[in-house]
Amino acid sequence: MEEMNREPEKVEQGSESLDPLDWESMKSLLHIMVDDAIDYVANVRDRKIWQEMPDHVQAYFDTTLPERPSDITQVYRELKEKILPYPMGNIHPRFWAWYMGSGTITGAIGDFWASIMNPNLGGGNHAPHKVEEQIISWMIDMIQFPKSASGLLVSGGSMANFTGLLVARNAKAGYDVRTEGLKDNVANRMRVYSSTEVHSSNQKALEIMGLGAKSLCKIPVLDDYTIDVTRLQEQICKDKVAGLLPFCIIGTAGTINTGAIDDLNALADICEREDLWLHVDGAIGAVAVLSDRVKRPLRGMEKADSVALDLHKWMHMPFEAGCIIVKHQDAHKNTFSLIPEYLAKNTRGVASGENWFSEYGLQLSRRFRALKVWMSLKEHGTIRFGDMISKNIDQAQYLGRLIRANAKLELLAPIGLDIVCFRYNPGKLKDELLNDLNKEIKLQLEEEAIAVPGYTTLGDVYCIRIAIANHRTTLQDLNELIFHVVRLGDNLIRAQA
Repeated sequence: MEEMNREPEKVEQGSESLDPLDWESMKSLLHIMVDDAIDYVANVRDRKIWQEMPDHVQAYFDTTLPERPSDITQVYRELKEKILPYPMGNIHPRFWAWYMGSGTITGAIGDFWASIMNPNLGGGNHAPHKVEEQIISWMIDMIQFPKSASGLLVSGGSMANFTGLLVARNAKAGYDVRTEGLKDNVANRMRVYSSTEVHSSNQKALEIMGLGAKSLCKIPVLDDYTIDVTRLQEQICKDKVAGLLPFCIIGTAGTINTGAIDDLNALADICEREDLWLHVDGAIGAVAVLSDRVKRPLRGMEKADSVALDLHKWMHMPFEAGCIIVKHQDAHKNTFSLIPEYLAKNTRGVASGENWFSEYGLQLSRRFRALKVWMSLKEHGTIRFGDMISKNIDQAQYLGRLIRANAKLELLAPIGLDIVCFRYNPGKLKDELLNDLNKEIKLQLEEEAIAVPGYTTLGDVYCIRIAIANHRTTLQDLNELIFHVVRLGDNLIRAQA
């Protein structure tokens, strides 16, 4: 690193660039960075999973816009001192909050090379475009859609849901929405149906689309947190009689709270009978078709009109890596395609090719997300990914058994996929006190750097929510979680006595 501090060579006027003045010194520094990065992941258990940033570190980020150059070795030193020690923690084996994957080294290398190549995924006649085409083709095969289906890599499940619902709206509106815009007598009558457990991104999508939150009709769930199909059918019939315009059902393949999978076959039957679009929000569970444990509950997904997937969740691709697959390519393309003169296709050269991805989504400028997915799938194969999914499902069941076996713990919902909701409950305490107690347990688990659990509320009950979408988690990690939940709970009870 000392080599980077030597006096820079003078550059001929007019030949300046942002490239290093000394390529060999930069190469040496990058070798150090790669070694450090490998150690950072390999030794993740040796560091705190999460820690509060001290005031002096927080103050470090309150600075003015840099105008003058800094030595790259100093920049890297600041990265190591001020950023790397304070992560969210999701690559750690005991991160079970929210719902996100743990990343892989190969995926990181793919992201690195995507940034080195730095292509814009416009145009159709270059390798990055072909790689994304191949990934979309693989995803189509994975969810058993016809070869004629279309798709797009997007930032995540939220954008995948937005894209699928926008195509659904335009396909089912009954007129050319793109030309005429939303008509008042149509927009305020259009209705989408989901369970009360639907992910909030779907509501946000409908609001952004101009249909409003009132367009989303949330149907109650059964005891297993899946949509009540009978109530759904009744509501659709009632709305049609009232002059409303039902056009879409959102089926959830893995709810965010409990991992429940709606009866997708039943939803597909209703959509066929009522001429509705079936969109499956599979951000959590769609990729679980790779696991023999989940293929049966996911039956019916292949009957959907669109499916949203999140590859940076249970397939552990580095952020961002979402995907939308649409069965009807014409409906997908007609929703987004717009070709001005500067994007006109040629028969030769980089601007040749028929299906540019800019015709299937909002973005024209898009990064090379596909490379990390391509490299990861090439290295591991779908069987290994399926094994990791099955492993997490088995771990969730193991955690459930630990909870049931402990008189001070209470399982609060059926275990869906890899999500376990429970609480510390020593008995003889009201729910309000238990809610406060379990909130404090969750916070102390984080502050003591034991684990980062999730949380949610089912009814009026606060839950510690463990989403085991982590390929590094072991059974011993779950044993330690239970030990510390009970320890912290007991300490809090004693302190209140």
